[in-house]
Amino acid sequence: MSMQEKLASIKARHEELAALMSAGNLAGEAFVKLSTEYAELEPVVQAIDELEKARTEKADLQEMLTDPEMKAMAAEDLKALEVRMPELEQKIRMALVPKDEDDSKNAILEIRAGTGGDEAALFAADLFSMYKGFAARQGWTINVISASENDLGGYKEIIAEVSGRNVFSMLKYESGTHRVQRVPKTESGGRIHTSAATVAVLPEAEEAEVHIEDKDLRIDTYRSQGAGGQHVNTTDSAVRITHLPTGIVVEMQDERSQHKNRAKAMKILATRIYDAQRQKLADERAQERKSQVGSGDRSERIRTYNYPQGRVSDHRINLTLYKLEEIVRGEALEEITQALITEDHAAALADMGA
Repeated sequence: MSMQEKLASIKARHEELAALMSAGNLAGEAFVKLSTEYAELEPVVQAIDELEKARTEKADLQEMLTDPEMKAMAAEDLKALEVRMPELEQKIRMALVPKDEDDSKNAILEIRAGTGGDEAALFAADLFSMYKGFAARQGWTINVISASENDLGGYKEIIAEVSGRNVFSMLKYESGTHRVQRVPKTESGGRIHTSAATVAVLPEAEEAEVHIEDKDLRIDTYRSQGAGGQHVNTTDSAVRITHLPTGIVVEMQDERSQHKNRAKAMKILATRIYDAQRQKLADERAQERKSQVGSGDRSERIRTYNYPQGRVSDHRINLTLYKLEEIVRGEALEEITQALITEDHAAALADMGA
């Protein structure tokens, strides 16, 4: 399909959606789905219309260049038009990048302390605080599903649900190993240590997307344990669910109710199964792509936070910002996420030959 045919199909779909919505036959979820697609196409169609208008205008101006009286004005208008047209073309090309169907979903955010002991757990807590700050700026909400703290207020592991508009599209590039270089609070000699934490961002699975059969589950119950291994209640409220076909295991003990722990564990299990299926497809597609940014190997070291130098470096796109404090507060994280999105889209366009 040529570029012109692609643009024509976008305009035709936009008109089709407008007709379907104005017919008044749709309601509820179906209407929301169509109106969301319409809203996404609206700026693209506007850009296509503007580009077509600009091309017509350019042809008219080029004719005017032969008129001695109009030549100066036409040349000035033509110069401005030649700046604007590439911007419109780029906007349209970006719209042609295949959409990730999970981009509009909520996400499950999982952060785990890696190498570095207590300092790694404190860094995991700093990362969670960064994402809370970022979420607040986006108008998203974060609800903690499960958390395992150490004695210093750090997190050995924390799992949370992030809800809002296009959450996964912006957070998916955070998956990977994050490294910190700083003098730990527990270090009396002032030496710089390197610690790490891993982040996984999974698109939240919807019920219809993952079918889990009871026969594929092994469910074990046990007593919840606190720090040091002591039992924190007297009933077997903690739940461990194993999905036998995939070997995925989820444990939940935050709630005093076994029923609530099981419900939370099933939600996480469905999301991890869906993500495993998604990763398999992504790996297959990646074989065909020359380059890929983010959402790949989660053992990959993606970013370093260097406190002595006040810098944050994202190794995937060779981006370094000397805004460490603003980034860890979540205020400047969007500068990194937008750069990653732009790079990923550029790589996709290159692979498409656009």
